[in-house]
Amino acid sequence: MQVCSCYRGWKEACQATRDFNNIESQAVKRFFFLQGKATKEIHAILKETLGKLVPSYGTVKHWVALFKCGDFSTYDAPRPGRPITDSTTEIIDQNHELILEDRRTSTKSISEQLSISRERIESIIHEDLDMRKLSAKWDPKCLNADQKLQRCQSSEQHLEFFLCHPNDFLSRLETIDETFLYHYDPETKQQSMEWRHSGSPHPKNFRVQKFAGKVLACLDFWDQDGILQIYYLPKSQTINAAYYASLSVQLRDILKEKHHRNFTKLVFFLHNKFPAHRALVTQKKLAYLGSQCLHHQPNFPDLAPSDYHLFPGLKKLLKGCHFSSDA
Repeated sequence: MQVCSCYRGWKEACQATRDFNNIESQAVKRFFFLQGKATKEIHAILKETLGKLVPSYGTVKHWVALFKCGDFSTYDAPRPGRPITDSTTEIIDQNHELILEDRRTSTKSISEQLSISRERIESIIHEDLDMRKLSAKWDPKCLNADQKLQRCQSSEQHLEFFLCHPNDFLSRLETIDETFLYHYDPETKQQSMEWRHSGSPHPKNFRVQKFAGKVLACLDFWDQDGILQIYYLPKSQTINAAYYASLSVQLRDILKEKHHRNFTKLVFFLHNKFPAHRALVTQKKLAYLGSQCLHHQPNFPDLAPSDYHLFPGLKKLLKGCHFSSDA
């Protein structure tokens, strides 16, 4: 009666939780073995109680065989090979410290220092530390202390103008820039990619200089709503201060037309440090037209000038196209 009540209690507990470790499972098998039950009977009882969580018949048979040999231990015997201790907190911290000491170190070097396989090192780096190895990006220019100070001053000036006109600062912002459009500009490597079968040869392109053919300079005005006007530099014409000042007058007329000839707000004019832009003639003309110039340092992407926002998309569409003339 005590055995039956103990079994019923164990069965009810297992049905309630159905979650116990291997040692507890082995103890239950040993209990039924000592009651004289056969292997099939023990497996049937476990299956009735645990359902899908029941251990396999081979596992039950293995433990019954051990009990018959007089080994009644419920603990797993030690297995050959390295124990699974490579992902402990201590190992992860050591891995992290080695990476922080030398961020260019390799997984092979870390593996040799910690005596752990490279596969486990890669798993710790990617899964536990959530790190990946990135290549450095080329900066267009290494700035000195004076250039960094000028950038800070330019940013402070932009912020000051924005705080004075927080609601319509971007609507008053106008910019201008120049670029060269080529008669033929080779397409990029990504644009030349094609789907091929595994045995097909790789597509080939001949290396062609992008300045093949004639070139022309393009001048444009644009704001937050898009391009306002595009000017193509006539042949035998150079971009000097006088020509640039005349374009500034045309920009003022375009803005008046855009705002139905009732344009009285102060315009913030953003352009780079091209000689024609910072010439005294240009500065006087912009001041006469009532425009406030914003300083823009070289290779300075803030406020999205044309070199970072407009021209790359335009030139990407023209890559691979052939033009026989300027027209």
